Amino acid sequence: MTREDALALDTVDPLAGSREGFILPQGTIYLDGNSLGPPPRAVVPRILEVMDLEWGGDLVRSWTAHEWMDLPERVATKIAPLLGASPEEVVVADSTSVNLFKLLGAALRLRPKRKVLLSEKENFGTDLYVAQGLARLLGEEVSLRVVERSDLVRELDDDVAVLMLTHVDFRTGALHDMGKLTSAAHEKGALVLWDLAHSAGALPLDLSRDMVDLAVGCGYKYLNGGPGAPAFAFVSSRHHEALDSPLWGWMGHEAPFDFDPDYRPAKGTGRLRVGTPPILSLAALECGVEKIVELGVDRLRAKSIGLGELFIELVEQNLGGHGFEIVSPRQPENRGSQVSLRHHDGYAIVQALIAEGVIGDFRAPDILRFGFAPAYLRYVDVFDAVAILGGIMEESTWDSPEFRKRAKVT
Repeated sequence: MTREDALALDTVDPLAGSREGFILPQGTIYLDGNSLGPPPRAVVPRILEVMDLEWGGDLVRSWTAHEWMDLPERVATKIAPLLGASPEEVVVADSTSVNLFKLLGAALRLRPKRKVLLSEKENFGTDLYVAQGLARLLGEEVSLRVVERSDLVRELDDDVAVLMLTHVDFRTGALHDMGKLTSAAHEKGALVLWDLAHSAGALPLDLSRDMVDLAVGCGYKYLNGGPGAPAFAFVSSRHHEALDSPLWGWMGHEAPFDFDPDYRPAKGTGRLRVGTPPILSLAALECGVEKIVELGVDRLRAKSIGLGELFIELVEQNLGGHGFEIVSPRQPENRGSQVSLRHHDGYAIVQALIAEGVIGDFRAPDILRFGFAPAYLRYVDVFDAVAILGGIMEESTWDSPEFRKRAKVT
């Protein structure tokens, strides 16, 4: 594989033109869209429109004049097809962590005789922390059980209320079999809650086909909604009537502007809303979602596989002898849109890469993580990134005190 080969792949790439739809700094190879997607070009004029004409022009009247109150529902309707869900099953609100709390609490109420939350030890921190906090709040009657990935099905028993898993492992990119695990949980009478933070906008999903009960996900990775973008939650229509969120707020009321002192939940997922919608963030997220819908998840997935396969081929071709181990699944159907390498000096190597204009990230204790967001990444970018990594290793430029100093964000 040569650089000319990579350039040739770009010339026949059906998504080659989509890169122009994003704002990316010159001279930067961005391999961290699985952590924070770049802004679509449509975001800047849209935010200025909201600020100048709506907020700055019509002020509070914009809630009606510019349909701000309907914006969360409008964005949810656009996200729903990306999940294989119907619009009424999706709500956009709050953060992934807050939505996780709400849905875990609701799951316990849907299975009131069961008191165990089941998850895996390698799950993402916030998922485990939220579950730990909820269990502590509810006292000894509820507990979190964490097990090895290989033991998940065996640990499903009559005490498990909900199986909580992240679809794509945030460190390695390993992909769970959503349909198989959901079916296994249902056979034992448990619900399943999927975290789709590294899936939505990157992988074809069909929550309805897989009979998923509950799901959460963020808007700032592959949906390119901006830092801290609002999150989404999914609840199958099968559970709408009995859905009981533990967190109530005025936007989840059946009639918010009646200002009734007694709570009456809105219909379906509407009761998962809590506070006032963040309009600027929602406007940005809508632009990101529209771009992904326009490009099509199936096409994006096909290209992301090609990018990941190229990266693995180049690493094996050029980086032997430098101590790297590919820890992501080799079969593309078993991994998300990322490839991760293990190295005992991973943190310093990532910092050296960033100094050379190749932005990936590090996940403790020793993972170099590279995301392949196909909407704006080129095959030649992948080739150049591996070449730069090879140069860093050959010249040992990573072995410097400045690259070993840990920052707050890795």
